[in-house]
Amino acid sequence: MIGKVRTRVLPASQRRSLDELTEDLDLSSGDTTSKRSAFWTMLTLSSVIASGGVLTDSTATVIGAMIIAPLSTPIMGIALGSVKRRRTRSARVVLLACLLVTAVGMAASVALPGDYDLLSNSQISSRTSPGLMDLIAALATGFAGAVALARRDVAAVLPGVAIAISLVPPLVVAGVCLGQLSGWLALGALVLFVSNLFALVFGGMVVFASLGYGTEADKAAGRPARRTYAAMILLFTAVFVPLTANTVITLLLNTWTGRTKDAAQQWLADVPGASVTSVDATSRTMYVHVRSPGDLPPVESLLDRLEGRIPDGIPVVVDTSRGRRIDAGVVGG
Repeated sequence: MIGKVRTRVLPASQRRSLDELTEDLDLSSGDTTSKRSAFWTMLTLSSVIASGGVLTDSTATVIGAMIIAPLSTPIMGIALGSVKRRRTRSARVVLLACLLVTAVGMAASVALPGDYDLLSNSQISSRTSPGLMDLIAALATGFAGAVALARRDVAAVLPGVAIAISLVPPLVVAGVCLGQLSGWLALGALVLFVSNLFALVFGGMVVFASLGYGTEADKAAGRPARRTYAAMILLFTAVFVPLTANTVITLLLNTWTGRTKDAAQQWLADVPGASVTSVDATSRTMYVHVRSPGDLPPVESLLDRLEGRIPDGIPVVVDTSRGRRIDAGVVGG
């Protein structure tokens, strides 16, 4: 059954040879000078373009940086080297590339004012709080990229894979956040990058191993080396745990903000023309933004309505359209 699926997905007539893949993915084979020159030049340019796109909140510019970014090449080289059970310099290239892109992001951050709200920028906010679905999407993209590399007839989809996997932008965002001394946001962007890296390596290993690109010892064993398996399990755990935790926290916050909004609407029900514009959860505090032409009801009744709906101990702040901020107190306090 597995063999039939493999034949349909990767027909023998369209499979690329091991030498062809090695030539494309291993920067230390063939004309190394030209390969490295092209790689570092395009990586630097893509980093600068991505930095400009992030700072100007331009999706089109960031997509352009994704298309020309060559970072997936050494990452897939790690996958191929793992399957072949041969040491390559791909991992060191990836590490140095990560440092370069992050440094470019940090350098670009000096253009931002000191009081700049990073989360108001959609290019930053969308990459600093990854969830489990990001890992699932990245895994599918990793398989797509590996299949596209292994087949001669679908190379045209590689630009789409480059856009979907998003390697350089998260590193640029991490650099920008570090430059603004926002360590937690930078960590979120790094987790997103690592999840994408894992997805590419894992997808590449599975596809390349299934095509028999490994050594004779690997073929006899039917799997890559044990050390490779251990490294992949460790990397998967390092990515899966924080993404799952962040997904759970996000779902809980969405639930609590929804309940807070419902309670606030009930709280304002008897005030003509009053409404709740939004509810935000920031720094472990619920901010209720309201619009009211007249006086607000006592905030104690809002806290009473919230009791039992959200966890006790959460501070609640009411912001009015008139610029007044009311510290309502703590739920259950």
